[in-house]
Amino acid sequence: MSNSLSVESILEVLRPVQDPELQKSLVDLNMIRNVAIENGQVSFTLVLTTPACPLREFIVEDCEKAVRTLPGVASVDVAVTAETPQQKALPDRTGIAGVKNIVAVSSGKGGVGKSTVAVNVAVALAQAGAKVGLIDADIYGPNAPIMMGLSDAEVMVRQGNQGEVLDPVFNHGVKMVSMGFLIDRDQPVIWRGPMLNGVIRQFLYQVQWGDLDYLIIDLPPGTGDAQLTLAQAVPMAGAVIVTTPQSVALADARRGLRMFQQLQVPVLGIVENMSYFIPPDMPDKQYDIFGSGGGKNTAQELDIPLLGCVPLEMAVRQGGDQGVPIVVAYPDSASAQALRAIAQQVAAKVSVAALAS
Repeated sequence: MSNSLSVESILEVLRPVQDPELQKSLVDLNMIRNVAIENGQVSFTLVLTTPACPLREFIVEDCEKAVRTLPGVASVDVAVTAETPQQKALPDRTGIAGVKNIVAVSSGKGGVGKSTVAVNVAVALAQAGAKVGLIDADIYGPNAPIMMGLSDAEVMVRQGNQGEVLDPVFNHGVKMVSMGFLIDRDQPVIWRGPMLNGVIRQFLYQVQWGDLDYLIIDLPPGTGDAQLTLAQAVPMAGAVIVTTPQSVALADARRGLRMFQQLQVPVLGIVENMSYFIPPDMPDKQYDIFGSGGGKNTAQELDIPLLGCVPLEMAVRQGGDQGVPIVVAYPDSASAQALRAIAQQVAAKVSVAALAS
């Protein structure tokens, strides 16, 4: 290794530094750019694979340590940015223009907090700097507009060059469409499968999404038409399975997980929601209302990652009812921290899959 301070020597000393998720050299991955030297002051740009990188600080620290081993270095300035890789196209599925990665959030049964997880993961990714969209694909029970503070919003439908075009609504940094924007508040959706399939495809292909790093799709519970339509229509980066620790919920979650595997959709991992209850007047207490360890044991048994465990706090329900997700309303709460960590894990796994394909 050369002892002189140069762009080449800096890249050489940075070559052993790896992306912890990809297990490859930052230099070989072209993640180190714009190296500059002036009077011993070294600066360069670190280009991560997602704005929500969970190991960002550690990577920056490793880079700074490596450069400081060179003689003549007075200071190190690392500018951090991100370029989210795009999931590979599939010959039998049509991608969405401008959308890099599509992630489904699903559950085997209702009532496990799937929409809460989907909404907060989407908002957490947006808070990290990603461009995010959210489809509420629960056509029969569209609740995401309430959780996003968009109960009174309406989607604008206009004529485009190739038919009707929908403009998504926007809040908390996330673009969104939902059946809830197209019907009256108390109006039931009494449809058979083909009509449901049609509106899901409309949400996918006729919405002006623009450029998105992630399109999160909040699916209805179960293993029905919506899941099948989505899996067969678009190339998906993966699915997140939400469950509670209860045996009943876990049994249904396993069926949903197996469905995605049979449809050749990668399962990114399991989220255990309502893992334990934290009383608001006793924040140091934890009560396993729905049991404990179910998500972890199932993940281990099925060799699927456990993305995280989200505690049950009153603030989660309050935020959902008031239209302010907990990652916004109470960012320092245990639930918000868990949901942000889950969003980071999802983003990291999507990047690994995209770059490995």
